Amino acid sequence: MKIDLSGKTALITGGSRGIGAACVKLFAEAGANVAFTYIKAKDRADELCRINEEKIKAYKVDMESETEINNSVESAIKDFGSVDILVHNAGIWNDGTLETMTLEHWKKLLRTNLDSMFLFTKAVVPNMKEKKWGRIIHVSSTAGQRGESFHSHYAASKGGMISFTKSMAWELGPFGITTNSVAPGWVDTEMNDDVFADKDFKEKVRKDIPVGRIATAEDIAYPILFLATDYARHICGEILNVNGGSVLAG
Repeated sequence: MKIDLSGKTALITGGSRGIGAACVKLFAEAGANVAFTYIKAKDRADELCRINEEKIKAYKVDMESETEINNSVESAIKDFGSVDILVHNAGIWNDGTLETMTLEHWKKLLRTNLDSMFLFTKAVVPNMKEKKWGRIIHVSSTAGQRGESFHSHYAASKGGMISFTKSMAWELGPFGITTNSVAPGWVDTEMNDDVFADKDFKEKVRKDIPVGRIATAEDIAYPILFLATDYARHICGEILNVNGGSVLAG
C-alpha cells in the first residue's frame, strides 16, 4: 500500500543534508508539502527546492534563536496553511571530554540539539491542536540510551530528547498528536565523514553491526516517514531503534 500524505505539511529541521535531506525527498514523494530548515548550505537547500518548487520550501534558521525558530514555523503555516508533521532532525555532534570541556561548549550543543527541539515542538503544537491531528518525530540517538564516552554533552542532549518525547506522549496524545522518536546508531552521512576517514575504524564499526552494514540516510528516513502516517496512529511515546541490531536498548 502506497504512503500518501497529500494535504499534509511536514516541517523538517536540518533538511539540507544527510537524514534531513533524505526525509525531504521521501515526504515530497509521498505527496506532502515540505518545509525544511537549513543553516549554511543554501546551495543544497535550493537544489532540494527545485525538486518541486510549489511543494518544497526552505527557511534559513539559527537553531539557537527562539525568534528565528518561531518565525520559521509561522512562515511554514503562512506558506502551506498548516504544519501537520514535525521531524526534528537538526543537531550537531562533536568531541568533548569531561576534563577539557568548557561550560560554553556544553551549553552550545545543548542549545542546538535540545533547546531547539523544545522550541520547535512548542511552536507547532497549537496548530496541530486546532486540527486535532499531528505527528511529531524527534531524531535522537543510541547515545541517548546508553551514553557515549567523550561525547557526554551529545549523549545528554539525546537522552533529554528521549525523555521529552515520552513526556509529550501523555500531554499531546489526547489531542490526536502522537510523539515518537527514531534513534539511529552509526549512519554514513557527512556528520561522520571525519571519523569515517579512518577506514580501519569504519570497517570495525561495520563489523560490529549484526546486519553487516552501516545505515544510509534513507535507512533512517523511511522509519521516520512511517511514523508520520496513519499506519503508525497507535504508536505514541515510542523510541524506535534503527541501528542494525548493534544496540539492543529497550
